[in-house]
This record gives sequence, structure tokens and C-alpha cells, in this order.
Amino acid sequence: MRVLRVNVGQRRPIRAKTGHSSIFKEPVSGPVWVGESGLAGDHIADTRYHGGPSQAVYVFTRPDHAAWEAVLGRALPPGTFGENLLLSDLESAPLRVGQTLRLGAAMLELTAPRIPCVTLAVRMGDPDFVHTFREMKRPGFSCRVLREGWLEAGQDADLGPEPPPYAPSVLKQFVTAFGGS
Repeated sequence: MRVLRVNVGQRRPIRAKTGHSSIFKEPVSGPVWVGESGLAGDHIADTRYHGGPSQAVYVFTRPDHAAWEAVLGRALPPGTFGENLLLSDLESAPLRVGQTLRLGAAMLELTAPRIPCVTLAVRMGDPDFVHTFREMKRPGFSCRVLREGWLEAGQDADLGPEPPPYAPSVLKQFVTAFGGS
């Protein structure tokens, strides 16, 4: 598995309740430092709902990205969903909370699926996009940083040991967040 993209974003105006967002991520060329609060140069505009140690890095996977492109019928630019990392060869749904990812010297731990908000709907230009996102069940996931280090597109990424079987999967946690079982 490889890191395909590293993306960061700055606070920008958006026609959403908050009036601004950092959901618009752009690819970075070269190494980027990842620390406890996330990637260097990545601004968190709405800290009530985003960021913090348990949401330091938002990861999306190429198979999930490709599925979205197929459903939406168009190519999606880097950072479309506000993701910091795009990884190859990995489905997010079966991964479990507590799963670790080694990226060079850095180590991330999966904490939760991404729960969509109205800002994502505004970003996608579709007021019903939260519903669409929910139905697709390909949310990507947030991570905490267990070990700081440099991240760069093209570097290898490896899964750590399997979490305990009682740890919920990304899909289970995502469905539960919407009141499902």
C-alpha cells in the first residue's frame, strides 16, 4: 500500500452556516510533518467539530475514491472530501477502530469514520449530499497520531497488527452514528 496524495487546506469563505471552512484541500509536493494536531500547514476552521487529537488526520482510500467517481460520474480532484491522505489498495469499511498505519517513521491509529456535515454538502454543491454520503457507506476515517514523522506522496504505508475482534469496524461505527445497527 502507498500514500498517493498528501493534502492540506487553508480557511476559506464558504456558503455554509460557519461562513468559512478548511474542507478545500490541495495536494502538497514534498514531505509534510505530521504531529499530534495533524499535518503542518493544514488549518482547522471549525474546531468544535473537526480536528483535535482524535481527528488529527482524515484518510481516504483509492477504492473508496474510485467508487465515488463512478457514482458521481466524474473525476474528483485531490482533497474533494477534505481528506489529508489518499491511500492505495485499501477498503475503509472493514478496518477497525484501533487499527494502526505505519507511514515511514509516523504511526497513525484509526479512531472513527468520517461523519458528514452540511459543509460537505455545500462543498459538493448538493444539498442532499449528506444523505448520499450516508447511503454510500464509504466514509474514510479519522486518525490520531501515535508517532510523529514525515509524510510524502509515494511512500509506503503498512497496516499494523489487527485490533481486537470486539473493536468496531469503520462501517459499523458509521451506521451506528446514523441510528442503525
